[in-house]
Amino acid sequence: MDQGERNHVKDKDNNKSCRLNIIIHMSSTLVKTHWWRIRRCQRIIICSNRLINESKSQEGSEKQKSTKSIQQYALSRYMQFVKGYGKVLEKKFPTAMHVYRIFMVGIKDFYRDMKYYFKIHRKLSTPAKFKCLTRKEIELYHQMPKDMIRVAPMLILSTLPFANYIVFPLVYLFPRQLLCQHFWTLQQRTEFAMEGLRKRLYNYKPVFRCVQAQLDTLKGREEHEHWAYVLGLLGSGVHPKPEDIVKSIDLFRGDPYHLSYLYPGHVKVLLRIHSMHTGLRRRLRLAEQATILHEMDMAIIREGGISQLSQEDLRVACFLRGLNPVTMKTEDMIHWLTQWIFVSEAVDTTSLSLLLHCPILLGYNQPSNWILIH
Repeated sequence: MDQGERNHVKDKDNNKSCRLNIIIHMSSTLVKTHWWRIRRCQRIIICSNRLINESKSQEGSEKQKSTKSIQQYALSRYMQFVKGYGKVLEKKFPTAMHVYRIFMVGIKDFYRDMKYYFKIHRKLSTPAKFKCLTRKEIELYHQMPKDMIRVAPMLILSTLPFANYIVFPLVYLFPRQLLCQHFWTLQQRTEFAMEGLRKRLYNYKPVFRCVQAQLDTLKGREEHEHWAYVLGLLGSGVHPKPEDIVKSIDLFRGDPYHLSYLYPGHVKVLLRIHSMHTGLRRRLRLAEQATILHEMDMAIIREGGISQLSQEDLRVACFLRGLNPVTMKTEDMIHWLTQWIFVSEAVDTTSLSLLLHCPILLGYNQPSNWILIH
């Protein structure tokens, strides 16, 4: 390339740079001159964008509100349908729905009492033991293990697939054998308690005969005459006073009526009048039963006495101690339990056998008991 061409290229580059500088200068001048207009346009654009966004959000919230209201309406209609369908089922299948409702409520009550039972079990590990428990807690501690054993097969079976088709008919036909008090109606509780007490009452006479059989072994002892008087009252159809029973308490601290001195046949029928099986650990289980009864009585005293018990509590206490309260007045139940508490206060760990014989000594000739077996 010669010198002339080179100069021509340089001139072109210079012209381009000059034009670019002129454009930049003009644009900067326009920007400086119309800056307030540009800022105003920017503000207008920002405001318009905000309005657009707000309108969109309002539309979205309105859509959400409308969606929620639709969902709430659909849910309310569905609940109304379910309630209405439940009423239809109750009308068409009243017995089945009644059993189902009792079963579901019973499971909740059973689970609640089971948790409470384990809490009570932990309390008994403290030095205070039964003294820190209320009467109802001791009753629950006494009854709950039996209920858990009785209900366990049905609860386990009901967890299997399609097992409810078998469980519900079975528990409906055999509620006393397969379920516990949590699943029973008030009427069933009374009926089943009476049936259980009736079985116990059939063993009252054998126990009384066992007690009478030991009377001859007391000849020559100072307790013989007074104890013969007490047994004579029972044989003639009346009951001895609680004071007369307590006077003979030494007979239950040793030979012949302490648990370790009782004959096997005597132990067997004594277990039956307290609704206990006649399997292993007979004497030990009888001692535990007597301890529980004694602690219940002491809890009643701590809580203000028999007069503080409700009508239902009085009935439960009488059934547990071997008396049929169904045909009795409230005053009669209170009087009988007061006599029982009097004897129980005199009992200690060495004379627990006396408390096990109190259903005979205080309830053998009760008219309400005779009604069940005659």
